[in-house]
Amino acid sequence: MENQNKKIMVCDDDQGILDVLQMLLESEGFDVVTEINSTNLIREMNNNSPDLLLLDLWMPVLSGDQVLKTLRTSPEYENLPVIVLSASVDGSSIANGAGATDFVPKPFDMDDLIIKIKGLLSNTGNVDRVFEPII
Repeated sequence: MENQNKKIMVCDDDQGILDVLQMLLESEGFDVVTEINSTNLIREMNNNSPDLLLLDLWMPVLSGDQVLKTLRTSPEYENLPVIVLSASVDGSSIANGAGATDFVPKPFDMDDLIIKIKGLLSNTGNVDRVFEPII
């Protein structure tokens, strides 16, 4: 299976979303690590070395865009594919500004999310941001 051994980290403060995403991604053959507390995310990423990060935008204490801006300053994570998930109407522009590779609005379509993940992971090492630059 082509997705085997590809590790996806999912960070969301909603346990229900973590459970659904874990089940969906594991059924597609991915290894999945979930984290409900954004303040633990960077430590967990260092412990697990994910190939892709799914990141909720609005979380208590440390928001997704704050986490992502921090990650992008690290050479280890500056090119990591990151898909930001959010129900926010301005989530796409916030995610883009924070350095996200792509954005998926909540509620998300499972098939669309899987297509985006597979597309980004098939280009590992040569990931271009999907967002158009803001002029």
